[in-house]
Amino acid sequence: MFDKFKHAMFKEFEMTDCGFMSYFLGIEARQQTDGIFISQKRYAMELLKKFRLDGYNTVSTPVAMGSKLTKEGEGKTVDSNLFKSLIGSLRYLTITRPDIVYGVGLLSRYMETPKESHWLAAKRILRYISGTLEFGLFYSYNEDEELYGYSDSDWGGDQDERKSTTGFVTDGIDLLPFAPPPAPDPAPLRCPCSSCALRYIPRYTFSWLVKPMWLIISMAADLTLVPSAAIGRDLEAA
Repeated sequence: MFDKFKHAMFKEFEMTDCGFMSYFLGIEARQQTDGIFISQKRYAMELLKKFRLDGYNTVSTPVAMGSKLTKEGEGKTVDSNLFKSLIGSLRYLTITRPDIVYGVGLLSRYMETPKESHWLAAKRILRYISGTLEFGLFYSYNEDEELYGYSDSDWGGDQDERKSTTGFVTDGIDLLPFAPPPAPDPAPLRCPCSSCALRYIPRYTFSWLVKPMWLIISMAADLTLVPSAAIGRDLEAA
C-alpha cells in the first residue's frame, strides 16, 4: 500500500525519496524491528542548556506532590517573557512527553504575572526532564496489543476558582493523552470526591472526557486494531 501511494505521489509531484524519517522539527524517529520510537531528546537537551539547568540535580516527578499554586503566587514577579518562552518550549516538548502535560498545562494559567513560585515549579519540570531524556513514545507493530483508557480528575483543585481538572490517556497501539480545560463552573462545596464530581458535572465530563475517549477506543476496536478495549477510572480521592 505504501509503495503504491509513493508511486502515485511521484507521478503527481516532483519529489525525492530520502528514506525513513530520522529527524524532523526537533522530533527524532528511530526505526526498529518491532516498532517506531519517537522522542525529542536533542530538543530537550538544548532547552536545558538554554535555561542553564543541564547540570542541576534531577527530580522523580514533574510536579511536586501536594503542590498548590495560585495566581497570587509567592515571591517577586519574574520576567513574564522569559516565563512564556519556557512554557511555550515545554508545550512543544509534550508532543512526545505526555508525562509533563499536566504540569505544563497547570503553569500555563499563570503566564500573565508569574511569580517566583511559578518559576520554580517550571524549573522543576526541567529538572525532571533532565533525568528522563531517554523518554518518548513507542508505536508497536504488534497487532495483538490491547487498548486501555485511564481517566482521573482533580476535584476542585483550582485554588483560585475551585474548578475541577479532568483528563485521560489511552494506552495500547500508542499513547494518547487528552487534557481538557478546567471545568466551566466551580466544584460544589459538598461531597469533595471524584464520584460526586461525576454526578454533579455529568454533561461536562461526558462532553470533554468520556465521549472523545470512548470514540477513540470504540473506533480502534471496530477496526480490529485491538482485540479488546477497557476504560479504568480512579475513584479514590487524593
